[in-house]
Amino acid sequence: MPQPVRNLRVLMLVVGGMQAVLGLACLTNSVAIASAIWGEADASTPCCATPGEANSGIVVFAGVLVLAVAAWGITTALKFPTRQANLRVSATAYGWTALPFTLAFFQVAPILGFIWLVPAILAIVRPKQPESRFWFSERRQ
Repeated sequence: MPQPVRNLRVLMLVVGGMQAVLGLACLTNSVAIASAIWGEADASTPCCATPGEANSGIVVFAGVLVLAVAAWGITTALKFPTRQANLRVSATAYGWTALPFTLAFFQVAPILGFIWLVPAILAIVRPKQPESRFWFSERRQ
């Protein structure tokens, strides 16, 4: 496996791992995250559920979606040695999918957004390098 393909594989595994941690955090802390987004109920509301509890399902759905995207990236990276041509396309699409996470991270902490931008752009550009194209297009004899 050429070095650019190996670097892309490591990059996708790292990004997928970070997304998996984010997805698990959304699943395990859904009420706290929803409370931070939608706020707490005031004392005058006779309702038994706070806005955080009422909207925690949205956070859980987002966490499952993030875990699915992470699984896609990790699975694609682990299949690189098979040299299937569609894996290069999947890696590029995964890079484009990782790009919106930059905006989410930028809202939480601007430095995280800038740090995440670099791997997202690299995940888009690296599959298009000549070494990557050759690796995935060459058929074994």
